[in-house]
Amino acid sequence: MGRARTDNDSWEITESVGATALGVAVSRARETESENPLIIDPFARVFVAAAGDGIWNMFGVSELPPEIAEAEPDVARWLDVRVDYMASRTAFFDGFFLDAANAGVRQVVILAAGLDSRAFRLPWPDGTTVYELDQPKVLEFKSSALREHGAQPTCHRVEVAVDLRHDWPMALRQAGFDTSAASVWSAEGLLPFLPAKAQDLLFERVQALTVAGSRIAVEAPGPEFNDPDARERQRSLMRRYREVAAKVGGREAPDFEDLWYLEDRADVADWFSTETDPAIVQAVAKAEADARKPVEGTFPPPSALNQ
Repeated sequence: MGRARTDNDSWEITESVGATALGVAVSRARETESENPLIIDPFARVFVAAAGDGIWNMFGVSELPPEIAEAEPDVARWLDVRVDYMASRTAFFDGFFLDAANAGVRQVVILAAGLDSRAFRLPWPDGTTVYELDQPKVLEFKSSALREHGAQPTCHRVEVAVDLRHDWPMALRQAGFDTSAASVWSAEGLLPFLPAKAQDLLFERVQALTVAGSRIAVEAPGPEFNDPDARERQRSLMRRYREVAAKVGGREAPDFEDLWYLEDRADVADWFSTETDPAIVQAVAKAEADARKPVEGTFPPPSALNQ
């Protein structure tokens, strides 16, 4: 789970980037089961149960052993903050999608869908198609877990098993995506796992597939993502977290520096402001948990892109 990334690497749900999706699912499950949940995701626990025991369950620990909590209070707080952040992130994207759907957009594209269950838990209007793009093994695990649970989608759900570093636009079109109709897109928990050049290519491809009235929301690395001082603070916290994980669970936790591409990259809001119309890009939320922020915007008509 701690091996470094390569250009064409792939993964099971329990390893490498896949295991991070399980960590997010654990956070959503813990929030769902809390006294006053911000979100309700009845399928998060289904995924975690299907995956079995693993290091990802550390993200669901509500209380560390007293001696560890006392020795490492920052790690204990970080675990709580992570759950809060994931709940807030999920609620933000839920609202973003439903706003677009209620405005008449009927094509939804979830990039790097992971264990996202919105196709099963959100009240989509009739005629909505949700395209889920991710690695084949990840989608296979998700569909199997939901099928065994008896879950039924609340929309027309289409799996697009493809690596986002490859020619995913062709795969999406072949799956039925209509490039002449408006669409709504998300890139949630994705960008740090892509090289900087792949991030730019991703947005160029999204732009080429959209028409006027389309929308996108992005969870984007903040300005400190590749700052040396910020990286050292993150590295220190993660080192302590990994030590706690070994003590509590007896397992090795992933090193995110092995999974993320820590490179200088274009600011997402600046990229869309430069490539489209500055008026269409608006920062709508700021997540201070890990210096990342969602960015929401709509695409102008193709003619405006060429002016």
